[in-house]
Amino acid sequence: MTIEVLIADDQAMVRAGFAALLDAHDGIRVTGQAANGAEAVSLSARLDPDVILMDVRMPELDGIEATRRILGPSYPAAKVPRILMLTTFDIDDYVYDALQAGASGFLLKDALPDELVHAVRVVASGDALLAPSVTRRMIEHFSSRRPRTPRAVGALAELTEREREVLTLIGRGRSNAEIGTELFIAEQTVKTHVGKVFAKLGLRDRVQAVILAYDAGLVEPAG
Repeated sequence: MTIEVLIADDQAMVRAGFAALLDAHDGIRVTGQAANGAEAVSLSARLDPDVILMDVRMPELDGIEATRRILGPSYPAAKVPRILMLTTFDIDDYVYDALQAGASGFLLKDALPDELVHAVRVVASGDALLAPSVTRRMIEHFSSRRPRTPRAVGALAELTEREREVLTLIGRGRSNAEIGTELFIAEQTVKTHVGKVFAKLGLRDRVQAVILAYDAGLVEPAG
């Protein structure tokens, strides 16, 4: 299946470079390019892409608000795309808000070509992009500056004790296999618990689960 990609960035050279790079790989096709967030929202609804590469900072409508609108309940397209945020800085105040808005991860603009292609494939498959490791460091950095939210703490009441343990380990960056090893349960059982956690808490992917684990105080920022 071909992964259809929309690129949203206010720099034409960046858009052209990413498009040429992605189009050169089998199974990936760039179907549209947007110069600002408003265009991204409009083109996304019309082109129905699988993945959107969304620059954080753009004129007219920034990448965060564009992400909120595309992933909001009024979004008109047949399928909801996965959004991969692009940023120039490895620590960026806006990226954390974008992840809370529902983005599936972020990538630095100076990432290697293979890293970009890998990121698109990972996000398209339904996984959150918690690699490179800077993503988790960034979440820790900004979680340490944000107060615990009553909503996040209250959401934990929906979970069983085992599901809270699973969410805590997700927040610590553990894979399903690693969670199974730590809790002495089968990986398939872990997948079942993860699915229940996501369903009960209305989470889209592991990025949102990590954020909630920090916001609820299940995981404390390092240092």
